[in-house]
Amino acid sequence: MKGLTVQRIVSIIIIFCACIMLTFPATSAARAQRPAIAAAADLQFALQEIAARFQEETGLEVRLSFGSSGNFTHQIAQGAPFELFLSADENYIFHLAQKGLTADQGALYAIGRIVLFAPHGSPLRVDESLQDLRAAITDGRIKRFAIANPEHAPYGRAAQAALEHETLWKPLSPFLVFGENASQATQFAAAGTSQGGIIPLSLSKAPQISRLGSFALIPADWHAGEPLRQRMVLMKTAGDTARKFYHYLQQPTARDIFVRFGFLLADEDNH
Repeated sequence: MKGLTVQRIVSIIIIFCACIMLTFPATSAARAQRPAIAAAADLQFALQEIAARFQEETGLEVRLSFGSSGNFTHQIAQGAPFELFLSADENYIFHLAQKGLTADQGALYAIGRIVLFAPHGSPLRVDESLQDLRAAITDGRIKRFAIANPEHAPYGRAAQAALEHETLWKPLSPFLVFGENASQATQFAAAGTSQGGIIPLSLSKAPQISRLGSFALIPADWHAGEPLRQRMVLMKTAGDTARKFYHYLQQPTARDIFVRFGFLLADEDNH
């Protein structure tokens, strides 16, 4: 059992670290041709697939970096050379636009959802009402429970809001482990070192993660104050490839991939 847990952890680390290779170009010439794209961690699997399709169809490449939207916002405000930013919270985009760092206020590309996830072998049973989570806190089955850090990760704030809605935040707090972003929270929830977590639907639906456990969709109105309206924007410094990728993200091929990973498509007038 111990060996299986270690194997599971190693597998998760390999899955989530694979994307790091995308952020390191071989030469300075490659850097110039491959614009840096900052993307919320919940996009990890969906956006890699979209970028691969973009490259197949156009011959153009982008360098993807995944992390928390709050941290990326700080980095961009401090001069980080990203040309396109896909945030899990549109308010970060508005903040950068007010500072005059973006081409405009961008486009709303999707609305995210959260799920209760439990790895195979966990004593926690997933249900959309969170009733077994409530019981598991009381009877001692929960020792560790993962969410993204609410201080800078929109999915962490949505998880907190949902738990508060069900009066579970306070009793669960002693058992919480915070991921730096939604991707790391998913690592914690899926690796078997915790009994579960609240993570993005988009990561839960990825084959690499779905095979490791089960999940139940949490009602969106439980985190209505943190609606996960996801917006993207070009920086003023964006070059031609970044602009083409931004346009591509709004086309049917990319939108179909977003839908397959559980995102809701959003129109500008759908508030």
